[in-house]
Amino acid sequence: MEEPYISKNQIALAGEFAVLSRLALHGFDANMTLGNTKSVDILLSHPGTGRMCKLEVKTHLNNHPYHSNDFGDVVARWHMGEKNETISSPDLFYCFVSIREGDHHLDFYIVPSERVARFVRDSHSYWLDGGADRNDTQMRVFMLGKKGENYTFDMPFAEDYQSRWDLMR
Repeated sequence: MEEPYISKNQIALAGEFAVLSRLALHGFDANMTLGNTKSVDILLSHPGTGRMCKLEVKTHLNNHPYHSNDFGDVVARWHMGEKNETISSPDLFYCFVSIREGDHHLDFYIVPSERVARFVRDSHSYWLDGGADRNDTQMRVFMLGKKGENYTFDMPFAEDYQSRWDLMR
């Protein structure tokens, strides 16, 4: 049976609701902002620690490993914007959600915003320096690599961030 078409908006909502579900299972109190808070999808707190955090959710369907000539082997990637180079706060995290096509298995990667901003900024600069025919655009990419692989760039590893809900406690 052929998979039904799923819009980008449906994918984004599926990711946000899946994250809300996981947050509840990990003891967080969380609420979606419904677009009312810039660059924040979910506001959350942990009753045990009293810590309050903001979470930006980025979701991708059928995000599979690939090889980048510039960066090496990539476990998963998400499209970002130029603004993500500068969005950084100790209480802001990104939850990158990867939905596998077919069985809709979900992987969650919780990454501090400072790490995301640094990677997005530095990797884009590195990419621009890689060829005279490359034009600057507003599009950026966040990628996760795999431990044990050789990278020519400071690649964040999927294993360091997968299901790291504890980073927000």
